[in-house]
This record gives sequence, structure tokens and C-alpha cells, in this order.
Amino acid sequence: MIAARQISRLKSTAAPKLMTTVIGGVATASSSPAKALNKEPLLLREFLNHKSKLLGINHNDRLAGYFSTYHYSSNIHHRPTNKVLGNLPGYVKIVEVGPRDGLQNEKETVPASVKVQLIKILVSSGLSVVEATSFVSPKWVPQLADAKDVMDAIRNIQGVRFPVLTPNLKGFEAAVAAGAKEVAIFASASESFSKSNINCSIEDSLTRYRDVASAAKELSIPVRGYISCVVGCPVEGVVPPSKVAYVAKQLLDMGCFEISLGDTIGVGTPGTVIPMLEDLIHVVPIDKLAVHFHDTYGQALSNILTSLQMGISTVDSSVSGLGGCPYAKGASGNVATEDVVYMLNGLGIETNVDLEKLMLAGDFICKHLGRPSSSKTAIALSSKRVESKL
Repeated sequence: MIAARQISRLKSTAAPKLMTTVIGGVATASSSPAKALNKEPLLLREFLNHKSKLLGINHNDRLAGYFSTYHYSSNIHHRPTNKVLGNLPGYVKIVEVGPRDGLQNEKETVPASVKVQLIKILVSSGLSVVEATSFVSPKWVPQLADAKDVMDAIRNIQGVRFPVLTPNLKGFEAAVAAGAKEVAIFASASESFSKSNINCSIEDSLTRYRDVASAAKELSIPVRGYISCVVGCPVEGVVPPSKVAYVAKQLLDMGCFEISLGDTIGVGTPGTVIPMLEDLIHVVPIDKLAVHFHDTYGQALSNILTSLQMGISTVDSSVSGLGGCPYAKGASGNVATEDVVYMLNGLGIETNVDLEKLMLAGDFICKHLGRPSSSKTAIALSSKRVESKL
């Protein structure tokens, strides 16, 4: 077996340290944040009180006992050496997209204070890249109308990148004014999806993004590129790899430092991902590519593993599997970050992400949304916590 079963005792000091990290000064916001954002520590205390009651934890032992005494770990102490898994990267960068891609399609407005607290807990787990928000028109994505408030509250957090989505030059200018240090643009490999998603053709969108990329270059702001529908489209069906390669080359030529390949409706399998990547690596260096899989058909982890075997070392994911495209009917959420980290731990691949702290972020946002996590790892480990208290 690749992953060895380990039974380990967690130190009771781990959870108090997390409280210091989350509520204390590691993620300090600006000196004069909006009134609503001052409620963040209270939000987390209420969340932990709620979890304590569910688990029957004594008030005095609340923090020390939040995590169960024993847990199952997928961590291994050696890298696989067989021919199948020997080419895997030693480190994978995870780009957390939950605060933006995960929440953008929520019908009920999520307060800025909740989004900010989510971001801070995600940062405390060790994630180095967290996509914070999007500067799109509130008319199209009302959930992210508070983009400026969110950026104001996280602008002083150090050591973490907070890219924001900018669909055009106007959005880019608003993002820069709000303090954004990195932006992202998004094109499609499907003509039909481009018209339904951003209301213009692929070529028109690329022209628009060249303006954004040019303005970003003048300010030395890095630009990340997204491509949607890299293996399938809800309107056109199968998307030829050549179309993906064309758009990727255009994004590379305009200056994108990284290009994320999105299976927007989650129809991909290793059988379709491999030929797509084979075409891509002829026009874009493998170290400039990332993958972004939705888990509609339960194929996301297998697609990620396949991508890693082909040389990819950057993976997009969303805490608790939040997300779904508002313009792709039936598309379920992104692959859950917890599930990705669990798998990578089992492969001996470093991520610098603490799974237990990551699960705390998932619990926090799921409690606010009033629904269970879509992460199988989070569900399984949470069940073991409850069982250990019975």
C-alpha cells in the first residue's frame, strides 16, 4: 500500500495555538476596518462554541479537545519509488479558490466579515495562495460586490498571495485601487461558453485581456490566466485539445506567468486529460501550467494524479468542495482542498498545508452556509472525532 496507516496522538496545545494564530495578530487587517469586520473574532468564538456543544466538550477543554485524541493520517515518511509514481513532484503548490470561485454562486449573500475570517483561517493552515475575490460588475455576480471591503481587510497580511479576478480594464483598475498585488483573467476554449459566460467571442476576450495584461505589466503586477472548458463544454460537447492550446499560447504571449486549465463541468477523465496536456506542453512550458478540476463525475482526484504524473505541480482547489459555475448548468463544486491535501500527503508530496487547520476553515464556512462539507476527507475525519467522544 502507498499510504501507511498511522495512529498518532495530537498534542493538546495545537488548537490553542491555532486560536492565537487566527484571532491574534498573524492576519491583522488595516487599522480602521469597517465595523462589520470587527466581529471576526466573535464569529470564530461562536463557531467553536457550536462545535463544542456538538461534540460534548467541556468548556475548559474546548480548544484542547476540538480535535479528536486519535486520528487517521495518510502521511507517509518516504516517497514512492516504483515506476508508476516515481515521477511525481516533491512539492505541489495549492491555489485555494474557495473565497472567490467557491462562494460566487451562493444565492444568499455571505457577509464580508465571514469571507475575511474564512480567508484568515485558510492562511493559518499554511496555504500560500488564496484567491480572494473578483472585481466584476455586481450586476453579474452580486455575491462579490464587497470586493473592496474584503481587500481592505486583508491588505496587511504578509507572506501570502491574494490574486483577484479582473474581467476587463475597468475591473483591473478597481482591483489596483483596492490594493491588489496580483490579478487573474479568464478565457474559454469554447466559443459558445465564452459568449454565455463573458458575453463575447474568444477573440474579443483575448483582445480585452491584452489591454489588462499591458496595464499590469506597466505596474509590475503578475497576471494569471484561466481557461475554462478545457475538455468539455455544456453547449458544444467535446472540446478539441488544439483549441485549448491556441488560447493558452495567446495567454502566454500576453504575459501570463501561469495558466490554469479548468474542467468547468467536470466531465474529464485521465483519458481526455492526457491528450489535452500532451498538446499543451508543446506550446506552454509545463511549469507554467496548473490544473483546476470540478468533481461533477467524481474524477477530479484521478485527473489531478494523472496531471502530476505528467509534470504539473500546481493545483487549484476549493475548501469543502465549494463552488460551481453559474453559467454551466449541473456543474458541481471544485475538488475539495481537504481531499487534495489528504491524497498528496499519502503520496509523500509536500504542500505545507496543515490538514486539521484546513478542516477548521471548511467547518467554519459550512456552518455559515448551513450545509455539510462536500469533502469526503472532512466528513470521514469529522465522524471519527464524534465517535471518539461517544
